[in-house]
Amino acid sequence: MNQPSFLSRCLEFLREEDGPTAVEYAVMLALIVAVCIGTVSTLAEATKASFDASQEAIGNAGGN
Repeated sequence: MNQPSFLSRCLEFLREEDGPTAVEYAVMLALIVAVCIGTVSTLAEATKASFDASQEAIGNAGGN
């Protein structure tokens, strides 16, 4: 069996289109993660504000 040389394997890798596809998927994944982090952060702030308002209302109702 004749194994291809290192140089021919490198050239074949550069000709393949799997490399750019992997980069595109990585960029898409990074954008999805960024949107998820932004959404969770926004929801966390809204939830904190809601709990703070509830805490204040309960404290005022109890006469504290």
